Amino acid sequence: MRIQNYITQSGFETERGDYYNAKENLEKALTLAKQINDKKRQGSIYTKIAKVQFIVEEPENALVSLTKASELQRETNDYANLAITYNVRGILYTSKKEYQTALEYFNSAKSRFEEEGLERLISDVSLNEAKVYIQLKDYKTAKAMLEKTIILAKKYNQVGILSSAYINSGKFQQKLGNSSLALSLAKQGLELAERNNIPEYITDSYLTLSDIYQENEDYKLANEYLRKHISLSDSLLNIKRENLSPERKSQFINEYKDSEFKQMEVKLEEADASNNLTRITTILSIALITILSLLTLSLYKNNNIRLKTNNMLHKKNDELIVAKEKAELASKTKANFLSTVTHELRTPLYAVTGLTNMLLDEEPKPDQLPHLKSLKFSGDYLLTFINDILQINKIEANKVELDPEVFNLKKKVENVISALSNSASDNNTKLHYEYDDGLPTTFMADQLKISQILINLIGNAIKFTKDGDIWVRLKKLNQTKDNYTIRFEIEDNGIGITREKQEHMFESFSQGSIQINRKYGGTGLGLSIVKGLIDILKGKIYLKSELGKGSSFFFEIPMTFATEPVISEKPKTLNKLNALDLTNIKILVVEDNKINQMITRKILNKMNLYCDVVDNGEDAVERVKEEQYDIVLMDIHMPGISGLEATKIIRTFDKELTIFALTAVTIEDKMHEFDEAGFDDIISKPFKQEDFEKKLYNVLKKNKKSSTSI
Repeated sequence: MRIQNYITQSGFETERGDYYNAKENLEKALTLAKQINDKKRQGSIYTKIAKVQFIVEEPENALVSLTKASELQRETNDYANLAITYNVRGILYTSKKEYQTALEYFNSAKSRFEEEGLERLISDVSLNEAKVYIQLKDYKTAKAMLEKTIILAKKYNQVGILSSAYINSGKFQQKLGNSSLALSLAKQGLELAERNNIPEYITDSYLTLSDIYQENEDYKLANEYLRKHISLSDSLLNIKRENLSPERKSQFINEYKDSEFKQMEVKLEEADASNNLTRITTILSIALITILSLLTLSLYKNNNIRLKTNNMLHKKNDELIVAKEKAELASKTKANFLSTVTHELRTPLYAVTGLTNMLLDEEPKPDQLPHLKSLKFSGDYLLTFINDILQINKIEANKVELDPEVFNLKKKVENVISALSNSASDNNTKLHYEYDDGLPTTFMADQLKISQILINLIGNAIKFTKDGDIWVRLKKLNQTKDNYTIRFEIEDNGIGITREKQEHMFESFSQGSIQINRKYGGTGLGLSIVKGLIDILKGKIYLKSELGKGSSFFFEIPMTFATEPVISEKPKTLNKLNALDLTNIKILVVEDNKINQMITRKILNKMNLYCDVVDNGEDAVERVKEEQYDIVLMDIHMPGISGLEATKIIRTFDKELTIFALTAVTIEDKMHEFDEAGFDDIISKPFKQEDFEKKLYNVLKKNKKSSTSI
């Protein structure tokens, strides 16, 4: 309470020009805030202190206060007050005529206000921006800014801002040669300022009107308003001088004393010393005083240099922080863009892959079969491309987590090679596997990521090797107790890579050349993913290649030997749905896309499952209230209420119903929203029917057990 009292009192004192006491009360409030460790309040107080320091012409001290304020506001996530600090900093740099820096801070302030929903505070920032553009003679931009300011000031009844906006509109209209409009706007601003007793805007309007009348050659009125401006400005200046801080007053006193000291020194030099002792004493006194004066001057200069250096460092630090915030905003924008694009691509892909698989299962004509297979290949390729982009995005955003488990490394590599053997046979290429005899077979590591790396590297070797050989070798590089560093080597005798291209092979969208892209296919994302995954596994990767002779990729990763037995894989649950009684199973499909409705219905019918279909969230909620369903397949993006909102509503009256999110959204940033909404699981579109069947089987089996126990 005392803190707020000091702040309120300071506001009253600032309004009547008592800046010294205003600052003193703010410093008392700051001391109390520090005592209770209220960092959020400290940040806002520092901003208010900076405003007062700027008014009494202490810009360097104001800059230090603003830097302290912004540091505390970022630490406490007080973005509303951080925006105010940015606005004040912009005003400060405007006074120093560093206009581009000022505009950057004004832009940051507006962005923060918009994010916090504080539209009423944007008017002041827009006004300050307009003033800068007037100084830069960019009257078109200034006009747009002032129009926005006037709209907001009227909306929120901000009389002072509205007055200044009219006055500044008059300034640039006069520059554009619109004298009558300029005069009308300036008078509107003056009328508002006088009616509400705002001296700073009154004196500004006097000067603006004087300039306009001067341009119109009405010298009598020009002089009259100029005299009013000078008179009021002098009054305001006298008030400011009366309320200078003790430090500033002391500065004037010291200057007076220095002058007095010089006069005394002259008198001493002119005096006729009565004896040698007096003369020596006088000389020594003058010398001592001179030395002390020089020392004081040196300390003063050093202090100034140190202060300027500190301020420069603060400025650079703030610039770096602003740049960091811009980079974070760009990264957020990129993630949102990817989320939108992948959703828009996956939705039609669901139709493409679903319809293709249906047509292939319905015994197509022999002459249609090649076309359908080509369509399936294209759909699968596009889906792989989308998944690769998302994988790179996750790696770059540091959102890929390690999932270590015990597994048999030797068998894992054998399985990868076996899975790729058909592709190798198509190219008439032989795969050779060598596993070091001194290397154990069981390790604790992230086997999924190791598989991804091997699939990419071996698949790459197969793609670029025809009628040749590929060797996959695993060796122990070094060992410290149970900790091993294992070297994986994938060597081929394919087309090879030029030395120039090798330097960029691990960058996104990079392959040997455009011709190679077209001839061999691929997007050039695989090696970028490999590099990212190896970095996550704390490993290293190397490349050795010669054009026309082949390539060798080596990567080394740390792994821990595991003595525990490897848990055997669970038997597949595919095709087990037939073992369950599906007669009374009811599924509700919530999907707004007509094609996707048809595909999902056909897939379920093929699995001997009955389903109802609705195309919006409102109808889904009503259906669940009226009828009993075993499973709901809920799309996310729909007209009206979304799938998330519909699920939240359903969970208010039914917490047991199984609800799957059937969605094209796959960005991990969104996954927490599904959990909060109450989904049981997520099925990403387009999906593999086997995965779909497995999840349905698990739920239906669980529901059957529950009903039996009851």
